[in-house]
Amino acid sequence: MLKTILSSVRAYKKTSFVTIFYSGIEALFEIVIPILMASLIDKGIEAGNMTQVWIYIGMLAIFAGLQVSTGVAASYEGAKASAGFAANLRYDMFKNVQTYAFANIDKFSTASIVTRLTTDVTNIRNSYNMVIRMAVRAPMMMIFAIIAAFSINREISMMFLAITPFLAVGLGIIIYCAYPLFNEVFTNYDKLNNVVQEDVRGIRVVKSFNQEGYEVKKFNIVSAIIRKLYVKVECIVALNGPIMQTSMYAAIMLISWLGAKAIVASGNNAAVGLTTGALTALFTYAMQILMSMMMLSMVFVMILIASASARRIAEILDEETTIHNPQNPVTTVRDGEVRFEHADFQYKDEENAGKVLEDINLVFPTGSTVGILGATGSAKSSLVQLIPRLYDVTGGAVKVGGVDVRDYDIDALRGAVAMVLQKNELFSGTITENLRWGNENATDEEIRHVCHLACADEFIEQLPDGYNTHIDQGGSNVSGGQKQRLCIARALLKKPKILILDDSTSAVDTRTDAMIQAGLKEYIPTTTKIIIAQRVSSLAHADLIVVLDDGHVVATGTHEQLLAQCDIYRDVYESQQKGGLEE
Repeated sequence: MLKTILSSVRAYKKTSFVTIFYSGIEALFEIVIPILMASLIDKGIEAGNMTQVWIYIGMLAIFAGLQVSTGVAASYEGAKASAGFAANLRYDMFKNVQTYAFANIDKFSTASIVTRLTTDVTNIRNSYNMVIRMAVRAPMMMIFAIIAAFSINREISMMFLAITPFLAVGLGIIIYCAYPLFNEVFTNYDKLNNVVQEDVRGIRVVKSFNQEGYEVKKFNIVSAIIRKLYVKVECIVALNGPIMQTSMYAAIMLISWLGAKAIVASGNNAAVGLTTGALTALFTYAMQILMSMMMLSMVFVMILIASASARRIAEILDEETTIHNPQNPVTTVRDGEVRFEHADFQYKDEENAGKVLEDINLVFPTGSTVGILGATGSAKSSLVQLIPRLYDVTGGAVKVGGVDVRDYDIDALRGAVAMVLQKNELFSGTITENLRWGNENATDEEIRHVCHLACADEFIEQLPDGYNTHIDQGGSNVSGGQKQRLCIARALLKKPKILILDDSTSAVDTRTDAMIQAGLKEYIPTTTKIIIAQRVSSLAHADLIVVLDDGHVVATGTHEQLLAQCDIYRDVYESQQKGGLEE
């Protein structure tokens, strides 16, 4: 996990080491200052030597300035390194998500991925900044301070050894109790983000059903769980403060008592024993040691928080796509012929998982129009998603242009296939920018032509900004029918060898549907057109119609043949006729 996370540091390794270097130098300067203060008191003030006073004041000013300068430099470099590391992490995660197959995406919710890209990365950034700043500075300062303290007075300094086990045990208990709670917090953050995304995405439905109160209640439930967990974990982590303060006050009291006795016994004579300046230095070193321990405990707490986030980020980075290019991929798709040869498919590659599709044997000739009809849940969408390898078959084969789709270069295969999915998306940007997803080099004339074929020009030309009209996120400012027509136009710009329309005209009227079908036949006559539809009228003109039921091919044929031979097809047709669904 650690190796996976740290691999994202990359160009910021040098900056991280520079931060560590400056932090180490800062610690050294901080150790020197108490020595100078002791000399100032003993050799200058106590001795009444003003020359020495001014010399040591000057030296203190120089070293204090150097300490501040190195501290500022360390802070700047640390911020730069941690921010760069976080940026690389976000990039690496997002880039890896783009490689996922649908099977991989099914493992993670959208909300979970968003939380990992934001909250979890922020935790890692803060922890990394503290580690490269404090995890080096604090131990160095503590070690040097202990050495300096022992050089002044061995007996008094022995108490630091007695305090250390007490602090270590206390910190261990805190870590043991807090770590599981942080995991729960981040899991519930995923749930909270999911509620927010779901509500915002479906806000029109929420308002139409007057369910604002229900959504607020659902949000508050998850938010309350996070609040309770955070209160609990913060109460545990907060114990770190009293433990450190108890240790600090005990150290100060012991130093005061033992130091005062030593000064009295020595008569404030450095040659005999402890002096006032040496006691002042001991106080300072004691504070430095305890502050170092405090900083280390804070580092451990941050690492504790970050470790839960690191595990979640590593899950995204380590996830490998289930769909890979073969060693020597085929880079050219000959034509749009599609063959299913004893094809099986199930969403989970487990023995007890039921097959979604079983023993599918079909042939779609190049340039043909194929209709697919079936009840909800009959695996129509699953069938067509096997063609561009959005999923892979679990048995048998799917061939395009006479070649198994698993032997193609993925980009080449998907470049030859255009899909208009059930839930197609438009992205933030103008209509033209959205359409050029199909062909980034498309001319304005080509864009207008495909929009005419998809019957999208009817509403585009009525918009104030026409093709420069801005589309909101998800296409929320256009209707369902308008979105479908824009998605069809976008697919047509690819000029694919295979065009798949997955219930992509469900939101348009039958007249517009018929016009779109005629446009497809005219514009891409050599393209294999696969149309999934609930309306028989959308499929009646097809060269071949496939009837699916519960993942099996029930019948194939033309409209007339199926009316005569297939009970399921005939029942659907007659029910739609009676219901007035066909014009």
